[in-house]
Amino acid sequence: MTAITSASALAGELSRDEPPVLLDVRWQLGGPNGRPDYEAGHLPGAVYVDLDSELAAPPGDSGRHPLPDPEVFGAAMRRAGVSGSRPVVVYDGGTGWAAARAWWLLRWAGHGDVRVLDGGLAAWDGPLEAGEVKPEPGDFTPRPGALPVLDAEGAAALARRGVLLDARAAERYRGEVEPIDPVGGHIPGAVSAPTSQNVTDPGEKEAPLLRGSGELRARFRQLGVTEGTEVGVYCGSGVSAAHEILALAEAGIDAALYPGSWSEWSGDTTRPVAKGPEPG
Repeated sequence: MTAITSASALAGELSRDEPPVLLDVRWQLGGPNGRPDYEAGHLPGAVYVDLDSELAAPPGDSGRHPLPDPEVFGAAMRRAGVSGSRPVVVYDGGTGWAAARAWWLLRWAGHGDVRVLDGGLAAWDGPLEAGEVKPEPGDFTPRPGALPVLDAEGAAALARRGVLLDARAAERYRGEVEPIDPVGGHIPGAVSAPTSQNVTDPGEKEAPLLRGSGELRARFRQLGVTEGTEVGVYCGSGVSAAHEILALAEAGIDAALYPGSWSEWSGDTTRPVAKGPEPG
């Protein structure tokens, strides 16, 4: 089952007697809260979900966006109308990062039918509605563990025996710049795999769309992911890495998420830090 849906396919689903639950997860790293934009205009029936408070625990030693407490996450999903038996579609402003975080969390928590709107709000050309939607509460109960996760030690070990992908921009991987975390660089042995390369060039007017499964398989093959390879992914704080895992899923590849990512790794000065380009 695909992890994405197109805007045209979603428009058809919304006309059904029981459409999918829609979650609006607009978010920007270091930017303003997405709720005002949501209230100004959102897909019909969509409920706003706040990434920082409902899709993550408070920042701390475990990184900027640790996994949320299952009870907090479950309450947020039920408030948004999520039930275990009803499909869910999530979207954000267009990058897909925040939507993929919600997708990954729901899948990790045991929901079996979750998709991301490819291109997000930027790809939607249908009607919008303003204001806040308050749906009937859902019955979703999280059962964490349906998708694999890594801690810091597990990520380091996977980099030695498999392929650990670093989803951040290449200059952050190399340690040339680090606008957010205490130190630049990457986990030793990790492979640079910027999430931005999983989507098409949007141009001036088009939304960035996930590349086709064949293109994605070819990309990950070039990065060393072959049949039977154990794969893990990290980024700055476990958000864009979720989008990389979505791309891997579309390519037919399973991968584990390191939720703490570089924000956790670099916060401990005893952990080794590699810099510069990949060898060879």
